[in-house]
Amino acid sequence: MDQSATAEAGNHMKRHGNPWNQIIAFENLLLAARQAQRGKRFRDNVLRFNYNLEQELEKIQRELQSQTYQPGAYRTFRIREPKPRMTSAAPYRDRVVHHALCNIITPIFERTFIHDSHANRLGFGTHRALKRFTQFARSSRYILQCDIRKYFPNIDHEILKGLLRRKIKCPGTLWLIDTIIDGSNEQEPAIAYFPGDTLVTPIERRKGLPIGNLTSQCFANIYLSSFDHFVKEQLKVSRYVRYVDDFSLFSDDRTFLAEARLAIENYLATLRLKIHPIKSQLFATRLGANFVGFRVFPDHIRARSHNLKRARCRLRRLQQSYRQGLTSFEDVTQSVQSWSAHLKHGDTWHPRQHIFNSLTFESPR
Repeated sequence: MDQSATAEAGNHMKRHGNPWNQIIAFENLLLAARQAQRGKRFRDNVLRFNYNLEQELEKIQRELQSQTYQPGAYRTFRIREPKPRMTSAAPYRDRVVHHALCNIITPIFERTFIHDSHANRLGFGTHRALKRFTQFARSSRYILQCDIRKYFPNIDHEILKGLLRRKIKCPGTLWLIDTIIDGSNEQEPAIAYFPGDTLVTPIERRKGLPIGNLTSQCFANIYLSSFDHFVKEQLKVSRYVRYVDDFSLFSDDRTFLAEARLAIENYLATLRLKIHPIKSQLFATRLGANFVGFRVFPDHIRARSHNLKRARCRLRRLQQSYRQGLTSFEDVTQSVQSWSAHLKHGDTWHPRQHIFNSLTFESPR
């Protein structure tokens, strides 16, 4: 989630009263449009929307008020970084609606999250997660590192709606949430069986959220929040970090972590999730552990080669986008500074010099 955008939402929107009225307020829709266009304001679909901004927002507002709003068709494509997967892009007007919803419901759930769930939260993120991970890794002998198998394609719609209804009772807000969830497009095939299933249960149950949606990122945090509390409060794991679907438990007791893994697998089954059988491992921290693009050792942190490759590819695309006039110099500067700041969290002086010294940004044609 755009953390600065969320902060702006917090400064502008009142946090009391009927959440539905706050969601459909023109002030919130206007803020949502500003958030949705960040880094994309020169794209054709954004320019067309902004050309008649007030009318477009009023149309969205009318559709929400009358509950006739329906999400448009997704554009689906495959990405290779940071790992091969299918992702989906919703129409721009739908992304505005997603921001409008998240501006209001995110604070409702934020206070229920544990301290060490780090993804898509204001004031959190990869760098804070890496710092916490490093602190735990260097003060523990062992790590149980787990990855949830095909997390977004396996998020169960019925379970997700039930979790959201624990905190939200407002009918209008629930209608919009259900409309967005039900409007999810088909995700990657992910057939898995759990206790009590019949042969057709995995096919009958609707599941999967589009990775590219802001709402999906928000819902993904909510979906695993009860699991976070289970690990901390029931398993009594004091050193635990989660970033989206990657989570790690640390201890000096290897047997404790081995037993925790079995309990974790049983709990995740209640959410119709499984940990990846190969990527989930229990090992000594001195061997080095991968996390958010870095490899953490007892005495140094190294950027993983695929993370450096990803930086080069993204910056090359940025060069091309700037040359074609699709990206502003302000956005270029912000992106370059962001990548540089990210890589600085490892011992990466030499690779950073190599990447950034090779960059030249030609003026737009």
